[in-house]
Amino acid sequence: MSALPTPITAENAQERLTGLWVWVSAHALEIAIAAGIGTAIYIALAFLQRRARIYADRQDDRLALTTIIARTLSKTKHYFVLMVAVRLVVGFSEAPLGIVQVVNFLFTVAAVFQCAIWAREIILGMIERRATGSEDAGGETLANAMSLIKLLVSVVLFAIASIMVLDNLGVNVNGLIAGLGIGGIAIGLAAQGIFSDLFAALSIIFDKPFKRGETIAFDNTTATVEKIGLKSARLRSVFGEEVIISNTNLLGKEIINYTRLNRRRTRYAIGLIYQTPPARVRLVPAMLQEIVEQSGGVFVRCGFVGFGASSIDLNLEFDVMSSDFEHVFQTRHTIGLAILERFNAEGLEFAYPTQTTFTSAPDGTMIMPYPEKGYPIPVTDDRRPDS
Repeated sequence: MSALPTPITAENAQERLTGLWVWVSAHALEIAIAAGIGTAIYIALAFLQRRARIYADRQDDRLALTTIIARTLSKTKHYFVLMVAVRLVVGFSEAPLGIVQVVNFLFTVAAVFQCAIWAREIILGMIERRATGSEDAGGETLANAMSLIKLLVSVVLFAIASIMVLDNLGVNVNGLIAGLGIGGIAIGLAAQGIFSDLFAALSIIFDKPFKRGETIAFDNTTATVEKIGLKSARLRSVFGEEVIISNTNLLGKEIINYTRLNRRRTRYAIGLIYQTPPARVRLVPAMLQEIVEQSGGVFVRCGFVGFGASSIDLNLEFDVMSSDFEHVFQTRHTIGLAILERFNAEGLEFAYPTQTTFTSAPDGTMIMPYPEKGYPIPVTDDRRPDS
């Protein structure tokens, strides 16, 4: 920690001035050389700062690592460059203790705040770089998020810089640090829900589990993401209604992202009536494969899967090579109608729930449900036939 110089009073002012003149007279050559070196250092650092700003402005990719570093260096302040030069001059010219103490203090202040500025630029640049790639990253959500992040990062970094400066001044900062910690905890507890949704929104932007325009499913809802806000997400259900859900609740669910599939698999359960000859059933898989391939799908498999209560059950599986849900839906529609038309043309009947009733005579002989004329009517319980 650097100590502050002794305060100047009327009693010691004359003594200080005399000592300063003696130092200048005794070290005139060293001071001149140091001043020249300091001027050269200032010009060199100012030139580098200007070149870094020009390089950053000319780059098309403003989020490249080299651009971020150049933009960070371009934020170098002139007072920091000046204090670097003065600090080197004072150290080379063997200046009096009072001057050394003042320069050291001013250099510490300039260096601390300059480091805070550099750190802010690097942190914000890396955060924005991490968010690149999401369509929503260029929209209102990221703009609002970056404004809030910039505020939080600036407050934290400059608060740390201020504490370091105060500590350099000899101020006891332990109580201040404890107070800031307690205040931060209190604010965090009071705004727990808001911060939870905010950080959930940042997680969506940076981790990219989904983005605007993609179709996702969670619980019993399938919807397209329309907007990712700082507190809630707005989605459009496949049935047309708007679904609004908080970011925290949404990320807490198991989410299925349909958009990032390069293919969609569809299964059709097909039932034929039991009166269908087995030879014709054997031809069905090849027939369905032909239909699928002619309609733009990719045939996977088709075959017999079981004896149903009213049908011979077959299962058809095929893929649609697209991530566009509308294209997939239309292809499924086309294939379904093609199967219906082909079955009608081939005389294949789809099964539907049916039940056959068999009637027996009193002696157990199976008869038609309606007995022929003159056949005796069965007698049950205490009832007797009419005479």
